[in-house]
Amino acid sequence: MARSLLLIEPSQLAGQWLAVLSGPQDDAQSQALQDKPSNTCLVELKADQTLGGQTECLGHWLGEEPVQWFTEPDGLSLIGQHNTRVHLGLRQQDRYQVTLKSGLVVRLERNKSQVTH
Repeated sequence: MARSLLLIEPSQLAGQWLAVLSGPQDDAQSQALQDKPSNTCLVELKADQTLGGQTECLGHWLGEEPVQWFTEPDGLSLIGQHNTRVHLGLRQQDRYQVTLKSGLVVRLERNKSQVTH
């Protein structure tokens, strides 16, 4: 039986997110134990679907600094200054990731210190 994926409203994802660059074998726990500030950056997904915060580090990892974002049924996409698109698949609630051609993984997860439920 087929099931439909619902499109998340941008306002539901707006806020601060932690972007993490890791190797293919690094899990979240081993990454947390490593002190690699250059492998993490804080970005903001704004309600108007633009990005703020440390977007230059994402640009370094992705090859182009993202300036816009939008939701998709199976994740979210980052759009670069020259309209390049990077799709991050939904892995679990508030966690998206993409594996780059280099084999490195970029993970985007909600900044837990900013969550107000």
